[in-house]
Amino acid sequence: MTEVTTQDQPPHTEAALLYQLTGVKRSYTKGSVTVEALRGIDLSINAGEMIALEGPSGSGKSTLLQLLGALEIPTSGQIRFAGRSLENENDKVLTDIRCDEIGFVFQQFNLIPTLTAEENVAIAMVPREPSRERRLARATELLTLVGLGERLGHLPSRLSGGEQQRVAIARALANTPRVVIADEPTGNLDSTNAKEIMGLLHKLHSESGVTVIIATHDEDIARQTERRIKLRDGAITADERA
Repeated sequence: MTEVTTQDQPPHTEAALLYQLTGVKRSYTKGSVTVEALRGIDLSINAGEMIALEGPSGSGKSTLLQLLGALEIPTSGQIRFAGRSLENENDKVLTDIRCDEIGFVFQQFNLIPTLTAEENVAIAMVPREPSRERRLARATELLTLVGLGERLGHLPSRLSGGEQQRVAIARALANTPRVVIADEPTGNLDSTNAKEIMGLLHKLHSESGVTVIIATHDEDIARQTERRIKLRDGAITADERA
């Protein structure tokens, strides 16, 4: 596998603090009922870590992942990303952070069915790269990196589940993010493809130093990371390092 390019981004180091969460709470109102999804999270994450957020359905891991991805802001408490407090930022700033700093991988792949693998990766660069030629060149580079150099022109319907997730990972890397956030990235895959996707995430992490945060309910997947943060009922119950 070719080494992951980082373009103009400075190298990641484990000593650099990437996230700092202090007293983070997140609640939702459903009718007359208030649901406390997170109940006061204190958490530090260094750049370059590979972490599993582990817990059953309803534990708060997906909510925490959304906060780390700047998709939501906390009801109370502070969340700092790369030295910036996210809870007071406006929608435009949060959108810019998501576009420039964070790559997302989802359980459902979320590929556009009418676009080829190459186009699905290139479209992620539209807000920042005006040159179509450079977007396609970068997409080709990334798809080759994840082992799909011969599938550039294939629609998602012509790709297996594992191949579609590889396209999604290439798309997540399109803008050279600081962090890749993966929500149940192997949830729709069989054991063979799940193993391959985790192997790919490990290789990308080790070669580029990108921070990888994976939400999972699968203990086998969590065991493959270097740090396991376990949640239950909106609180961290364990924080274990390999």
